[in-house]
This record gives sequence, C-alpha cells and structure tokens, in this order.
Amino acid sequence: MIARRQQVAVAVAGILTAAAACQAQHHDSKASGRPAPPAARGFTLVAAGDILPHSAVLDRARFDAGGTGYDFRPMLAGAQPVVSRADLALCHVESVYGDSTGTAALTSPPEEAQGLAATGYDSCSTASDHSLDAGAAGIQGTLDTLDRAGVRHTGTARTDAEARTVALLRAGPAKVAHLAYTADTNGVPLPPAEPWAVNLLDPARVLADARAARRAGADVVVVSLRWGTAGQEAPDPQQVALARELTAARTGGRPDIDLILGTHAHAPQAYEKVNGTWVVYGLGDQVTGEMYDNTGAQDPGGNTSTIGRFTFVPPARPGGRWEVTRAEFLPQLFDIDAGRVVDINRAIVQGADLTADRDRIREVVLSRGAAKDGLAMGK
Repeated sequence: MIARRQQVAVAVAGILTAAAACQAQHHDSKASGRPAPPAARGFTLVAAGDILPHSAVLDRARFDAGGTGYDFRPMLAGAQPVVSRADLALCHVESVYGDSTGTAALTSPPEEAQGLAATGYDSCSTASDHSLDAGAAGIQGTLDTLDRAGVRHTGTARTDAEARTVALLRAGPAKVAHLAYTADTNGVPLPPAEPWAVNLLDPARVLADARAARRAGADVVVVSLRWGTAGQEAPDPQQVALARELTAARTGGRPDIDLILGTHAHAPQAYEKVNGTWVVYGLGDQVTGEMYDNTGAQDPGGNTSTIGRFTFVPPARPGGRWEVTRAEFLPQLFDIDAGRVVDINRAIVQGADLTADRDRIREVVLSRGAAKDGLAMGK
C-alpha cells in the first residue's frame, strides 16, 4: 500500500504540471467564448460525478489554501485537462454551501465553487438528498455562490420563476438544456411556501420539462438524476425501468431526452445505450472521503469514478436529432491520502500501479454490454 501511494504521489505531481499548462490554454479558448473552428461543427460534453467533501477533504483544501480559507483547485487539477478541453462540462454538487469558516453543519465551504470554475465546469446539478440540509437558506446561498463563481446550475431554485426557467447552455454551435432531479431529500419535506425549491424525480415531470426545453430552443436535452442504491455497482431495477421509460419517450419521432447522467451510488456503475440513448447509471464520486461498505469495512471502490465524454454531431436534416458519434469513459480515482483527483490512465503512464483499479472500473462500466454499442475507454 505504501509503494502504491508513493507511485500515485509521483503521478499526481506530473499530472498537476500538465494541468497547469492546460489551465492557461483553457482561459485563452473556452473561457474567452471564441467560437469553435468551422470544421468542428459538433461538440464534446464531459460529465463527472459527485463532489462530496468529507471532513478530511476539507482539511486538505484548508492546507492547500495555506491555512486560511479553502482552495479546491489543486484537488481538482487532475481532472482539469479533460474538463477544460470539452465544449461543455457538467458536474454534480452534492452538498450545499455554507460559510468560509467550515463550521456550519452539513455544508461545504463556498470556495468549492471557485475550484469548480477554475477546473472548467460550466454547469452543475444541485438536486440531491442533501439539498435541504440547511433549508431554503442553504439553497439560496449555494446558488448565489455558484452565480458569483460563474458556474451555471440546475435542480434547485430560489424562486418559482427560476424553477420554471430552462438552463440553456452553449456548446459549440448547439444549445444544450441541462435538467436535474433527485429521488429524495433524506426525508426532509419541501418548504411549504417553496414547493419548487428542489426538483423531485417524477417521470412525468422530467418528460414535461424536457419537452419544454425543446420548445425553448434546446438542440440537446441532458438530464442529471440522483437515483439508485448507494454503494451498489449494479443499477437497481428502478433505475433500469426508469431509464427505459424516459428514453422511450418521443415527440414528433424525436427522443425527448438525449443523455442521462446518474449520481448518488457513490461507486461507478454501468453505461448503457437504451432505446438509442446513452444512459450513465452512476458516475461515482469525483471528490469524497473514505467510503465504507455495508459491513463497515473500508471500500476503496468508493473512491473511484468515471468521467463520461460524448461527442455530438448535428442532424442530417433540420429538426432531426443530434447524434452521439463517440462515447467514452475515463477512469478516475480520488487519492484520499494526497487529497487529489487522479486520472488513472495518466497515472499509469506516469508509473503508478493502478491497473487493478482501471480494470475494475472498465469491468463495471461495460457490464451491460455498452462495448457493442461503441463505448470505449478514453485517454
């Protein structure tokens, strides 16, 4: 274990150097808003899993900030080269934001949003079982914080009007709608005066919102779902049934939903093409602390995840569907000792012994036959 940690540490150092160079390029291109070259008529979308910083993660972010405040940029730098190069990058904020002291219960420091923005994330889903941990005030503070950082958001709302507004994002030549829902809020009821504060997962609501997004001008509709059974690598029957229902829905012969991104399982789950639409049952946790299985034993699989990367091209005819021509997954690890996101493929090139982690992720991701539909492990 010690040798493995040393190898990961060496790999992380190399990845951080590459990330710093890529971050400068990101600010010159993606952040500048310059249009893509004429030849690049499609766009790439990447999506990462839960950002769920436990106390040890926060301790590392405070250390990286020199003991004053928090700095999540070094922690996320291992994902930055992949995230910043995409035309559109999505993430999932699991907990709400509190104050910078880190003492508010059940919250994360607002500096996390700055780290997400610096990494290159454009929009984050905020609907989760923790959305109401700090009540309506927690939602207000979280969305205000993301706004200040320049990160779009979807899934929770401060007003009824905001809840009914479609989050439309620019991805190259396309307009992408990002919708988000959670299966529950850990038993915390919605505020009686603000029943729109959190998007609860209801198939009819999801499809109605997807159709509204099309009417609002969305070329592509992406739905983030916080669903499934925590700690389980295989999607549960409810996930599978809901994926079939949502991907089967069509209006005028065109699918209502173009991509489904799952979170909450806290472990990588399978990717599958269902009714012609890619479904990621579970991306896993991009940032988290030590995870434990149902027996109380530490579960190293809980610190692995994937980044999904999908290349879309425009329809052959007006009004047709934007098609995914390339679907990829990139295996990731959160090194809890170093407090760093590690791109496993890059780390292996740097000499870290992470082949077992990579192979396990690949086995799980491909467990429902996605390879036959073209899903590949990206680099």
